[in-house]
Amino acid sequence: CLLLLFNGCLASRQHIFGQNKEWQLNQLEAREPDNHIQSEAGVTESWNPSDPQFQLAGVAVVRRTIEPNGLHFPSYVNAPQLIYIVRGRGVLGAVFPGCAETFEDSQPQQFQQQQQQQQFRPSRQEGGQGQQQFQGEDQQDRHQKIRHIREGDIIALPAGVAYWSYNNGEQPLVAVSLLDLNNDQNQLDQVPRRFYLAGNPQDEFNPQQQGRQQQQQQQGQQGNGNNIFSGFDTQLLAQALNVNPETARNLQGQDDNRNEIVRVQGQLDFVSPFSRSAGGRGDQERQQEEQQSQREREEKQREQEQQGGGGQDNGVEETFCSARLSQNIGDPSRADFYNPQGGRISVVNRNHLPILRYLRLSAEKGVLYNNAIYTPHWHTNANALVYPIRGNARVQVVNENGDPILNDEVREGQLFLIPQNHAVITQASNEGFEYISFRTDENGFTNTLAGRTSVLRALPDEVLQTAFRISRQEARNLKYNRQESRLLSATSPPRGRLMSILGY
Repeated sequence: CLLLLFNGCLASRQHIFGQNKEWQLNQLEAREPDNHIQSEAGVTESWNPSDPQFQLAGVAVVRRTIEPNGLHFPSYVNAPQLIYIVRGRGVLGAVFPGCAETFEDSQPQQFQQQQQQQQFRPSRQEGGQGQQQFQGEDQQDRHQKIRHIREGDIIALPAGVAYWSYNNGEQPLVAVSLLDLNNDQNQLDQVPRRFYLAGNPQDEFNPQQQGRQQQQQQQGQQGNGNNIFSGFDTQLLAQALNVNPETARNLQGQDDNRNEIVRVQGQLDFVSPFSRSAGGRGDQERQQEEQQSQREREEKQREQEQQGGGGQDNGVEETFCSARLSQNIGDPSRADFYNPQGGRISVVNRNHLPILRYLRLSAEKGVLYNNAIYTPHWHTNANALVYPIRGNARVQVVNENGDPILNDEVREGQLFLIPQNHAVITQASNEGFEYISFRTDENGFTNTLAGRTSVLRALPDEVLQTAFRISRQEARNLKYNRQESRLLSATSPPRGRLMSILGY
């Protein structure tokens, strides 16, 4: 497998919970964020990863709001993550080790000639050692690929991949991130760890860490910048980067009180195929291109299936340098399930976004119309973390003993867990309900309890009669009274009309 960065093609989830393995699912709760960090140009909020229900699922969740013209510093985490763009638009840069800087400015002929004539000259460092220094002050900008992001995008990032994001829109850019700490790509403990490359940010999962940093600063210890450069000796770092000590101190974030989201002076400028500036292109043009790309991918998959390939890639279609990291699941035309009276559901899994097969994650975006019901169901092979985006809904989760361990009205901005194999039913309020659900498997399966594809529909009539002590007609009603699949309208169609259609 070429994707060695993703720890092999057969990565599997760890199941090491320690004492939390013995914790019983007696009560779940929809939770608001526990931690709140204000930055110069945004806000970072997180849910306490030590909460038993999140520890059981082996995940951590962050919500980040970046104000217009705000830049979130480059960072990486110790676990693979899925990021959903709740609203707004911007750009994201992911840096893959060893990959070329494929985005570059065109160089005028005069600059090319100057570049050919430039020479290396030695510069003296402490101790009399010579070091080569390239005089390239006029060299044009080069960097790795920039990805434009917008509302509805789901973004997949492997563990240890550094990335940054910038809001080039006119409204706040809001993103919710799930870190899968229970994944094989995390070879550390179950503690979420974010490693910043710049600034002096607080620990988003433990803001009290800032107190320790301030104490270190008062004692004159290294590490007061809280980024990975701050712990190095300043002189040694300056030598390694061949810069002066003042620049090295700037890298260490000393005396930087802006936290992890800063406001850009003027406008962030970088190389982009859509615009020389960060302004980008219009949303309508991007949406048209996304739809066209989706149609091309679906056509390619159908061709593979017709050729007997089953839609599987051959292992060399994507390398990590050019891997597609995002998929928009907010577009209504992208829906996988749709009911004009119920709503729509869009799914992204390993079949839609190949990188997910190495991250072992997937997601589902749902919109329930007024009073619509998401059919009772359970997830056979994954935990689900659900974040309500808009509206309210009543949610009930039932354990193996038939006890409702969650029976609550959930609302926008909360987070709740649906454990693997636990049955759940959701009904939207009068205002409707919109959510994003993160799954801890790359191809999550769902078993339904009502509707056309339900378990009850697949059982023989006499099994239902005996199990529930009902008549044959009642068994038939139980199986066929709902013809929808996953999204159920608030009121079912008239029974007489339905039965006549079925020939009963």
